[in-house]
Amino acid sequence: MTTGDGREDDPGIQFLARRLAKEVGIPEAEARGLIKLIGTNWSSLLREARFLKKQRRPF
Repeated sequence: MTTGDGREDDPGIQFLARRLAKEVGIPEAEARGLIKLIGTNWSSLLREARFLKKQRRPF
């Protein structure tokens, strides 16, 4: 469930998004987006977040 400003209301999702953002170095909003797409499987979230971060690097 989201609040009026579009943020996740679930404290578990908030915690997971903060943890993912901190560990991988992506914005928390992007982490929440990944959680919405992938679910809460930590291994899958880490894999996809790391992949996305790599894609942003200049060549």
